[in-house]
Amino acid sequence: MSKKKVVTFGEIMLRLSTPGFSRFIQTDSFDATYGGGEANVAVSLANYGLESHFVSAVPANPIGDSAINHLRRFGVRTENVQRSGNRLGIYFLETGASQRPSKVIYDRAGSSVAELKTGTIDWANVLQGADWFHWTGITPAIGDRTQRVLAEALAVAADMNIRISCDLNFRKKLWTTDEAQAVMKPLMKHVDVCIANEEDAQKCLGFELAASDFESGQLDESDYRELARRMMKEFAFDTVAITLRESHSASRNGWSALLLDDGACSSGRRSTRYEITLVDRVGGGDAFASGLIYGLLSKDNSFDALEFAVAASCLKQTIPGDFNLVSASEVEHILDSGGSGRVQR
Repeated sequence: MSKKKVVTFGEIMLRLSTPGFSRFIQTDSFDATYGGGEANVAVSLANYGLESHFVSAVPANPIGDSAINHLRRFGVRTENVQRSGNRLGIYFLETGASQRPSKVIYDRAGSSVAELKTGTIDWANVLQGADWFHWTGITPAIGDRTQRVLAEALAVAADMNIRISCDLNFRKKLWTTDEAQAVMKPLMKHVDVCIANEEDAQKCLGFELAASDFESGQLDESDYRELARRMMKEFAFDTVAITLRESHSASRNGWSALLLDDGACSSGRRSTRYEITLVDRVGGGDAFASGLIYGLLSKDNSFDALEFAVAASCLKQTIPGDFNLVSASEVEHILDSGGSGRVQR
């Protein structure tokens, strides 16, 4: 049996983070690695044994080489990464602790992905034999050119009857709510599986929560079920997944998710809830998205897929860096053990 093929399109960036929990103002060095929404998903899917392809653009210089090599070391296929433009985007991360939140500063204007032009990528060839195409709301937020290239990809994927997922991923440092809704709403016609949290649903698609206070961690489960139903009705998604983060502090979060579809989760089912002591929450949502994609492609039903996704993203938030460096068997162990964290000897 051949591997399932998944294609993702987005930007990979150089990540420069302060060592430990030090602040920007006090550090004299940065830890360097690479990451980005769709790249993080591609790495997880490769780790789970799928044929994982990442489509992007990086400069034809040693920094671009390093970004590509960082993906290849985990088995991601990179032959459709364009070598063009003059720079790789950068983001700076200051990791928070307790009541001090983490901070991200972007330096990505004029990056190679932002300079991509329509007609550059042969999407019919890239998507040949693909079972799934994934993108996030970060990609169209980069600029007009990425919006047009993404629209090209979505049109081709839809014509080829490839299942399409989108993690809404609103980023207020990249665009406004009005800009996001003007771009994102029309693109939803091509989306089968929509992944979001409450802020994403509000900022990207205009949906408001009635009762829940996610800042204080007071979540009304019925409120999220109704949100998922409204999203599914308005945009004809076949599946809606909403992550539920209870932010007790920058160091401790409750973590679960809710899924609504026309199968095992037709009434809207909530996953197992995990209490996480955070090491690095960046990439947690991408770990959920990749776990859900893997689960929907390989599990017997959608609730099992949801449980896998939540367990996978729980593990990610204990791992430094953007990538979720775990295998499918390690995620299954969490599901079997209940997440006790006992030493494996």
